[in-house]
Amino acid sequence: MFPLSSMPDVPAPRLEVSHIVRSFGGRRVVDDVSLSVAAGQVTCLLGPSGCGKSTTLRMIAGVERVDAGEVRLDGVTVAGPGVHMPPELRSVGLMFQDFALFPHLTVADNVGFGLRADRAAKARRIDELLEKVDLSGFGRKHPHELSGGEQQRVALARALAPRPRVMLMDEPFSGLDNRLRDGIRDRTLELLKEEGTAVLLVTHEPDEAMRMADEIALMRQGRIVQKGAPYNVYNAPVDKAAAAFFSDINVICGTSRGALTATPFGEFLTPGHRDGAEVEIVIRPQHLRIDFDRGGRGPNPTPEDGTPARGTVLRSRYLGRESLVDFAMDFEGAKLTASVPGVFLPKPGTVLWLMIRRDRCFVFGV
Repeated sequence: MFPLSSMPDVPAPRLEVSHIVRSFGGRRVVDDVSLSVAAGQVTCLLGPSGCGKSTTLRMIAGVERVDAGEVRLDGVTVAGPGVHMPPELRSVGLMFQDFALFPHLTVADNVGFGLRADRAAKARRIDELLEKVDLSGFGRKHPHELSGGEQQRVALARALAPRPRVMLMDEPFSGLDNRLRDGIRDRTLELLKEEGTAVLLVTHEPDEAMRMADEIALMRQGRIVQKGAPYNVYNAPVDKAAAAFFSDINVICGTSRGALTATPFGEFLTPGHRDGAEVEIVIRPQHLRIDFDRGGRGPNPTPEDGTPARGTVLRSRYLGRESLVDFAMDFEGAKLTASVPGVFLPKPGTVLWLMIRRDRCFVFGV
């Protein structure tokens, strides 16, 4: 225990969501979801389409009512049993896939639309935000005169104008060209952190979550199945589906006997699985290594690498930054894919040896 004088300084959550539930037609679309976001923190609600991400966001915004649970902003309950504060009173900013700019208003009028201030203060805030989003001098233009990236920045400036405590973002970058997306995402993140806004970003793209988030909440079928820092969620997935959501995976199926499972790479420790239990050993393609020194000529493998396994090339593909090589292994018909940096295109039928890092493998029960 820390003495009171030396307790670490932990910021209070700006947004707290506790056990919220929402059903439609008797089906739970959001099922017991809890999360919290501090000022200046970005949390990504990540998951496939239809898993309940947007409905969760809409309940926090106040557009949808909660069936159970609570939503609190700076400790004040805005949604819960007998409580439903209207959206306009929640001090929550919203950004969506479609930028929802008013076509008949100028850029300046769009940015200042929800701003409650006298004329001079309003003009100063609009000018400040347009400068921050690199759109100084664009105030008199209309949305149809702007590119998609420029419209997105106007939408960001409008959402930030009233200094919301929480920013809710629903796939806000999905409509942008790939060329622009990374730069605009980075600039958006920088501005939100400058403003000290708590951000909840909904996305179905793992790369976007990894790039932007301080914390990822992985959602599936209405529930959060794993939550943590991007590094931890990626490197310690809770199950096979969680691992597969972030990247391609190889799966080696086997049977645990005496806490060991036979694989092309020798026996794997599979503690915690009863004798006869079916298990799946999961490894990402980038953690398979091609060993050109095998066949009795190379050095002995380290314990981390395990036993080399022989495979025959089925197909190889060049993807720009990497090459993917598919193998048929000399072990019970197993097929594996290795990711190799740069250009590596061995012909079908080529025999090669593969190694794996056992500490990069995940073992799950079936």
